[in-house]
Amino acid sequence: MIKVNAIGDACPIPVVKTKNAIRELGTSGVVEVSVDNEIAVQNLLKMAKQKEYEASFEKKSNTEYIVTINVNGGEVSDAKPVAKTNAKSDEIKLKETIVVIDSDKMGDGDEEFSKTLLKGFIYALSSQDIPPAKILFYNTGVRLTTEGSASIEDLKVLEKAGAKIYSCGACLNNYGLSEKLSVGEVTNMYVIAEKQLTAGVIVRP
Repeated sequence: MIKVNAIGDACPIPVVKTKNAIRELGTSGVVEVSVDNEIAVQNLLKMAKQKEYEASFEKKSNTEYIVTINVNGGEVSDAKPVAKTNAKSDEIKLKETIVVIDSDKMGDGDEEFSKTLLKGFIYALSSQDIPPAKILFYNTGVRLTTEGSASIEDLKVLEKAGAKIYSCGACLNNYGLSEKLSVGEVTNMYVIAEKQLTAGVIVRP
């Protein structure tokens, strides 16, 4: 059995931690996950159902739930997540997918919550089996690739896995961040337009 403590973790961290634990088990075993809210429980049960794992949960208190997942007979992937791979970028099959991030928030709701959502999206992106080919940042999105960003480490994981990360130079200059780029490289709007026009799939969080 592997025990996972995901109490206090925001979505999608509990699911990602659980998937990583399941990979460590091999072909069979049990993962026991501690979470602190019903949404996390439902997300874990849904993931288990999709993978054909047996799963159940127990409510210990209003702030503690235990989800037990038995992977015997279920679907166990041999693929490694981006965060675990040490393969060179030319050995990883990249989807012709471009992720475009033009804000430091995800959606139009509460500002701090919207920033948390975007951080969670980038974390989830870094935990996928196959990374996107390119990630383009412009307007306030460039704040995520510069000093002080909470997403720098996740972006470095993506870069190491083979994703090319580009930040708009004019945008960096406009927000006084030209000397603070911490991951990826500087580009211009011509290149940003060109890459989107030639992309197979464009994803906008």
